[in-house]
Amino acid sequence: MDQMPMLNRSKLSAVALLAAVFIAGGGAGWLVRDSTGRDGRPRRRGPDAMVAHLTRELKLTPAQSDSVRAIFVRHRPEIEAFWGQVRPRFDSLKTRMRAEIDAQLTPEQRAQHQRLVEEAEHHRKGDSTKAKPEGGRN
Repeated sequence: MDQMPMLNRSKLSAVALLAAVFIAGGGAGWLVRDSTGRDGRPRRRGPDAMVAHLTRELKLTPAQSDSVRAIFVRHRPEIEAFWGQVRPRFDSLKTRMRAEIDAQLTPEQRAQHQRLVEEAEHHRKGDSTKAKPEGGRN
């Protein structure tokens, strides 16, 4: 069988990268999120938010909640190291995808798409610039 063409390998690599980022982020509770929850209140993120969510949804006991929180704390350096390696590639892919999407849009749609991108970036940056508790991220 012939070697897989470069284009297909690139697409497969991009899909694998996106899946890895999604799994790592979802598992850690650090996914980019909307600015408000279903109830209109600001959503939190980070290990405390994920533990609170799991505690609520799974009806964890206080001891289980403490254990789950410890798991997030223990694995946080690994996740941050992974994200540090993946983030530049993810940002590059995101930029390429946005350019490809823009190529499919009318000028009016491109302007609206740019506003949506800027709004999403504003929310993301706003999350990272909020006051952080001792020891790092919120």
